[in-house]
Amino acid sequence: IPKMAAKATAPVASARGPPTSMQVWEHDFSDIISLSSTSKFRVRFDQAGFVGEGSVADSALIPFSVLSQGFPGNTNADSVVHYRLQPSFEARFLRFLPLAWNPKGRIGMRIEVYGCAYRSEMVNFDGKSSLLYTFNQKSVSPTKDVISLKFKTRQTDGILLHREGQNGKHITLELVKGKLILSLNSGHANLPSPDAHVTLTLGSLLDDQHWHSVLVELLNSHVNFTVDRHTQHFQAKGESSYLDLDYEGNVSFSCSQPQIVPVTFLSSRSYLALPGTPGEDKVSVAFQFRTWNRAGLLLTTQLRHGPGALILVLNDGKLQLSLSQPGHPARDVTTGSGLSDGQWHSVSLSLKGNHLTVMVDGEAATVAHSLRGRIDSGDTYHWGGCPDSRSGPGCGGPLAGFQGCLRLISIGDQAVDPITVQQGALGSFRDLQIDTCGLMDRCLPSYCEHGGECSQSWDTFSCDCAHTGYTGATCHSSLYEQSCEAHKHRGNSSGLYYIDSDGSGPLGPALVYCNMTEDTTWTSVQHNGSHLARVKSSNGESPHPVFFKYTASMDQLQAIIDRADHCQQELAFHCKKSRLSAGHDGTPVSWWVGRTNETHTYWGGSLPDAQKCACGLQGNCLDSQYDCNCDAARSEWTSDTVVLSHKEHLPVTQVVMRDTGRPHSEAAYALGPLLCWGDNSFWNSASFNTETSYLHFPTFRGELSADVSFFFKTTAPSGVFVENLGITDFIRLELHAPAEVTFSFDVGNGRCEVTVRSPTPFNDNRWHHVRAERNVKEASLQVDQLPSETQPAPADGHARLQLNSQLFVGGTATRQRGFLGCIRSLRLNGLALDLEERATMTPGVEPGCPGHCSSYGHLCRNGGRCRERPRGIACDCAFSAYDGPFCESEISAYFGTGSSVIYNFQEHSNYTFSKNASSFAALFHEDLTLAGEMATLSFRTTGTPSLLLYVSSFYEEYLSVILAPNGSLQIRYKLDRHQEPDVFNFGFKNLADGQLHQVKIHRDAALVSVEVNQNARRQVILSSGTEFNAVKSLMLGTILGKWQKDSTSTRVQSLSGGVALSAPSRVIPPSLPEQVSVCTHFPATRTDGVKEQKEHSTHNFLPSLTPASDRSDEARSEASVTQGRKVAIRTCEIDKYFERQFSFELIICKKICHRL
Repeated sequence: IPKMAAKATAPVASARGPPTSMQVWEHDFSDIISLSSTSKFRVRFDQAGFVGEGSVADSALIPFSVLSQGFPGNTNADSVVHYRLQPSFEARFLRFLPLAWNPKGRIGMRIEVYGCAYRSEMVNFDGKSSLLYTFNQKSVSPTKDVISLKFKTRQTDGILLHREGQNGKHITLELVKGKLILSLNSGHANLPSPDAHVTLTLGSLLDDQHWHSVLVELLNSHVNFTVDRHTQHFQAKGESSYLDLDYEGNVSFSCSQPQIVPVTFLSSRSYLALPGTPGEDKVSVAFQFRTWNRAGLLLTTQLRHGPGALILVLNDGKLQLSLSQPGHPARDVTTGSGLSDGQWHSVSLSLKGNHLTVMVDGEAATVAHSLRGRIDSGDTYHWGGCPDSRSGPGCGGPLAGFQGCLRLISIGDQAVDPITVQQGALGSFRDLQIDTCGLMDRCLPSYCEHGGECSQSWDTFSCDCAHTGYTGATCHSSLYEQSCEAHKHRGNSSGLYYIDSDGSGPLGPALVYCNMTEDTTWTSVQHNGSHLARVKSSNGESPHPVFFKYTASMDQLQAIIDRADHCQQELAFHCKKSRLSAGHDGTPVSWWVGRTNETHTYWGGSLPDAQKCACGLQGNCLDSQYDCNCDAARSEWTSDTVVLSHKEHLPVTQVVMRDTGRPHSEAAYALGPLLCWGDNSFWNSASFNTETSYLHFPTFRGELSADVSFFFKTTAPSGVFVENLGITDFIRLELHAPAEVTFSFDVGNGRCEVTVRSPTPFNDNRWHHVRAERNVKEASLQVDQLPSETQPAPADGHARLQLNSQLFVGGTATRQRGFLGCIRSLRLNGLALDLEERATMTPGVEPGCPGHCSSYGHLCRNGGRCRERPRGIACDCAFSAYDGPFCESEISAYFGTGSSVIYNFQEHSNYTFSKNASSFAALFHEDLTLAGEMATLSFRTTGTPSLLLYVSSFYEEYLSVILAPNGSLQIRYKLDRHQEPDVFNFGFKNLADGQLHQVKIHRDAALVSVEVNQNARRQVILSSGTEFNAVKSLMLGTILGKWQKDSTSTRVQSLSGGVALSAPSRVIPPSLPEQVSVCTHFPATRTDGVKEQKEHSTHNFLPSLTPASDRSDEARSEASVTQGRKVAIRTCEIDKYFERQFSFELIICKKICHRL
């Protein structure tokens, strides 16, 4: 270290005993040097007899506080005592002041001070000064630019750094309302404005007069912006590289220390009481405040000469001043807005004569009143809450005391020094921090996830999750199901839904169409090019690519595809002298691009390396020389429709067709939506067979936010679902008791437990859904649809969950209290764990878990039966008058006047429906005898009397359901042809009122139960027999021709209205064919001269399904029968979907689609 101080020896005193006056030794080093020293020190020389203290200043002497002992010096004239002072400090003038004599006399001193040349790294700006740096034009642009600095200030706004380059490129570092803003402009004129100019914001409350570090790193187009260890990363468009800089100029390299003393109000009970200025005929108060609270009692004072009072409050971020005088209404003034933003705001109150003025941030609100009497300054001004003994103005009201910071307080013309208050020389206070502003920004960093907006008060923060698609205290949990499969098993029907494939992960929800079918669930994602579009004419050198934009982002699409069992997309090419491949060598002239931006030339069904279309694989192309129809380059239109099904390449993002530049060549394309079915995580499950078995996974990372969700079913009374341990922290979910699920954890604040209790036990071998979440605000637990239980986090406690062990599923590290049962669809922070894959290699654990109907069987409605599947359930609607995945879609027919539908169970000898019908008729005629049946009928009509249902047999037995003339229900049973029928009239109410009604008939031998609209019930006893023999046909509407055996039923007019029927069960085995006839009456003549038609028209068919809800009023009106017009009967094509055999209850509902 270079020597910077000279030796000096000077006699100081010559008398024994304590000195009465001493000389000082002082040295000017001509420049500031850096010394190794403590910030407070003494030096003492026993023999030399000199004890002193040092000082540090720029140009003046500032004494240090004296330590209790100081530093002993040498004990003789030859020895040297060394002291290395830590930490170092900077000074130009150093002064030693002797404090004590050497008791042996002969005083002298020699001192050597060593240090280094000091160059200040600080600079002080007064708002007008600046430093200017210029580019070194000869330097080469570096590959990386780094700007780093530290600053402290008490101003909320100001430019710290502005940097300019060529072509308009610049960087600006600016303090705005206590936040640091980095503005970058790439200088690229061809970029749109949002891309050329980028703004990044970091930090908050940076005007707190504390040092803050800033780091800006620019590497090509990457930008890292760091403020106090909080970093934002950004990738700019265009190059962002800058030249080396040299400095020039001259400023004062120091940092001035402002003499401002803030005061912190720590709680709503905090207050500051200061004396007023008695005798003044005015009120004048000024101060500055900052707070996050939107409301609070700020200032109160009792005016002299009467009970008048002045109250200043903060309400909804606005300042409200209320002045009350006896016998006069209160004068109120409201000014300012958004004052609870954490920034410093200045307030000035002035009340003199009849003028009341409130000034906030330089903007005045003046109100002139006729104030009566003299108004003098109050004796005491109270800021914040009220003392316990005080019941004056503002106390006991709805507003709590002010929480925040105050500074620059003045009463009258006198500034208030808070240090004198702290020393007890002025006023009084409670629960204050003086000489510091303890305001914290609890929204930096923001713990609100997924774009939730953070707002805060003095001691907490909250998140506004509106329009984010997420919920919870920190907007962590998704509002939407993870897939269409999950939507289906909540009982939802087909439609548009939002799905969130990664749950609480970073991907947002995507809007898709969920097509719920009986067999599977399809997820459809649309794009902007689903319609047939022509390709513009182009040559091979300049093709016209077509880009597709989906309703979901590429990341969301990838998540959907990864979760699905299968995905596909249909791509149709229509071509006229345009090819997919040119020449016999197969050179591609058309291709498509997938998700990974790779070019693909294979077409549907073929391997990725094979350039074949579907016709090439099947060997049925129009020209056998080619593998695609379009490659034949025919002069007429042809097409190739391909189905792309390699998941790793989907979806199609771009299509290029180059062979449209030749004469008379044309092309068109149509790309279907992305279709996926299945969810490989929703049914992913494992069965735990022993208490010591478990699955282990990598450590769960959920330091600040953690959520765990899964399904379980068990018969065991207790067991641990999930556990992960740290050194002291842990997280655990368990079935604590048959009716209790407990979520427990520790993040350093002590064990915390959240428990959900159920009125019924959870160990009922049914699936139960558990979702637990822990964040910095609270912990919550919900099981099934029971109310969620919540435990708030301790204020200002530990927040990070630090784990280091493996994640145990179904057990614990100690192999105790293991879980016996099934766990499926386990997700941690939105990430699904593959239980089945891990279970295949773990003893005591098996992949999969059978038995879902016990949990999801209730989804099969209207009599549908639940059928087990390896991964889920299926609803069998064979015994229901409904269709759809959950037997919810009512299937009905509309009947016009004179129309009927006949279903033939067996062939009568006089009718022939098919070649094989006679053999079936013989079989039924001999063997089919019903001891009971059940029929369900829904209808809507206004016509009476009306026939609803008629079932006949070969033995002249029948069942008829009729609406009587008064609209009441009548049921006729004739089960013995030798006896008269049993006729039962049910006077429930008028059922011909145009409303939808449901009738259920259940016969068991002679006991018949009738239920109307699920509430009115009656039972009757038959006397005509107990067996229904050889059932022949079922009729709806008019009874025609040879079926007219019941004279009462034939006199009843046909039903005019809509009907949906679940016909009698146990009539026909599901493996036998059915015959359906649709009959209607045609008038003998027509007004337009058409010749006479046959009276009856019979059609045998297997029609496709057309739900009544899908029919328009126009279509229904076309089906009505009017005098003088022939009824149009719309026959339906045979739908292959319905070629499979149905049980009888599906026959009418699923086979009749005519509109009569």
